[in-house]
Amino acid sequence: MKIDRRYFMKTALWTGIGLAVFGRGAAWATENIINKVTKTEAEWKAMLTKEQFNVLRKEGTERPFTSPLNNEKRAGTFACAGCGLPLFTSDTKYDSGTGWPSFFRAIPGHVETKTDYKIGVPRTEYHCARCGGHQGHIFEDGPQPTGLRYCNNGVSLTFTPAGEKE
Repeated sequence: MKIDRRYFMKTALWTGIGLAVFGRGAAWATENIINKVTKTEAEWKAMLTKEQFNVLRKEGTERPFTSPLNNEKRAGTFACAGCGLPLFTSDTKYDSGTGWPSFFRAIPGHVETKTDYKIGVPRTEYHCARCGGHQGHIFEDGPQPTGLRYCNNGVSLTFTPAGEKE
């Protein structure tokens, strides 16, 4: 297959390589490199509560309306409770009425997705890009501008108010 310049540029830009190779955006490309965190099951159990371990490591779900983060309205950052990677900013949080903290956009590159068939129908599940900790599911019934709802288990998150060190 012959690779011409147009094909190369389109592919490079689509994959984000173009941002790093062609200058403008090079800082963005290097900032979003996530160093993975791996621990043994015993190490995770030692550092997480029983409920956090069940949700983050075993892909469980907390009961709705039990997280204090549902009512968190301050400016700040929501991070993975397993490794501290920032996942959402407070300006993307909204009250979905579902009983779980909900967001319409994740910080780019900080979550990874996979298809989940646990309830018999396909759903998009998302995890922390650094430690793989289960966060929740993405639904297409959220507000604009994305139309997405990142339905997050509150126990999978920590919150740091704006101005405080994370």
